[in-house]
Amino acid sequence: MFCDNIYNMKKKILQGLCALLLLISSQNVSLAETTVNFTYINGSNNNNEKMRTWFEEGVKKLHPEMKKQFETNEQIHQLMLNPEGITIDDEPNIFFWGYNSKNNFDFVSEHLDMSKDFSPTIAYHVRSLITQFMHDAIWVQKTHHMLPIVRNLNEVVKKEYEQGNSTILYGYSAGTFITYEYLFNTLPYLNLQHLFNNIDVPNEMREFVAENPRPNTCLMALSEAKLGAVTSAGHLVFDSNVESLKEHYLALDEATQKVCSPEGAVKGIVNFASPLVLFYSDLADKNYNLNFYNKLMLKYIMENHMFMLSVNFREDPLAFPTTRNLTYQEMEQMVGQEFTDPNGFIYDNSGVWSWRPFFLAHTSYWSARKRFAKAVVKSFIDGYRFQYDQLYRQKILD
Repeated sequence: MFCDNIYNMKKKILQGLCALLLLISSQNVSLAETTVNFTYINGSNNNNEKMRTWFEEGVKKLHPEMKKQFETNEQIHQLMLNPEGITIDDEPNIFFWGYNSKNNFDFVSEHLDMSKDFSPTIAYHVRSLITQFMHDAIWVQKTHHMLPIVRNLNEVVKKEYEQGNSTILYGYSAGTFITYEYLFNTLPYLNLQHLFNNIDVPNEMREFVAENPRPNTCLMALSEAKLGAVTSAGHLVFDSNVESLKEHYLALDEATQKVCSPEGAVKGIVNFASPLVLFYSDLADKNYNLNFYNKLMLKYIMENHMFMLSVNFREDPLAFPTTRNLTYQEMEQMVGQEFTDPNGFIYDNSGVWSWRPFFLAHTSYWSARKRFAKAVVKSFIDGYRFQYDQLYRQKILD
């Protein structure tokens, strides 16, 4: 009986692996068509030379291990449908935005120093720690700070794309805000006819859009073309003058080319040490207007061979799980639309052990780099299997 059980178990596992490989082959998922560049984005409290050096040296230690784990993993070879595996640039891209907030940080620091004369010592040091760790995270969320950073990051991505390379974005800590905003603002997930049928514009404009179709575009292109803009309350507002609205609409293609992410330029994102949920809790509000566009972005990711990974150390007090892992059928229910040939995935693994004390865990992704890099590769494989290998999914859910 025991031998029979072992045999049946092995048989089920073999059947599951065969089914997964057949599914991968039928969907033609390929991440190794070009060289892939890993671009690392810094987090909060990185607005001076000392912290910039800390981040850059950390990335330079982590990247060779990340490259090794991706390139030598046999399952990654299978997922990429390439016997040679995935080719990753030897040198990482480091996208550093910390200095952008320096003037504002210095302003807050001056006022912090003023409080030193009358504050109890403990209160002053707590206030100082809050300033160091929270200032940049709050600063970068403001639209007039965030959008120029997103534009600059897109120039990095486009430069790689023009050289025949694709990019995977790695967002560390508050850098996860930038990876999210990059996808949200630059991915071309907006079907214009669908968009104009769902916003408050005259019927004349809807008819004009139907008669003059344009390729999909991104949110950032709407403001670049002076067609519309997102308010601080999360509303997308458009020019009220129909004639100028038509004129700007016809010029939209140029704006799309300028500020949208080229299709296939970004293969996916890896967020780590992520406090995204803490700062973007509006995403849970069903009445928040921008959630309409978040759903379209999610649909785009799932239909365009993209992925979103969150990999956090469980001891990290500033890292929050991004989502409960959902099947694509559950995502379809949430979005309210069926996905056409789903092949992407979104997956969270916030249970990785760093074996560091909690007060060091948030900064230990460099020192525990081998453990972290293995966890990223495993999460990539597990995320894909969770979506498309029914036997694996059932095992996890059970």
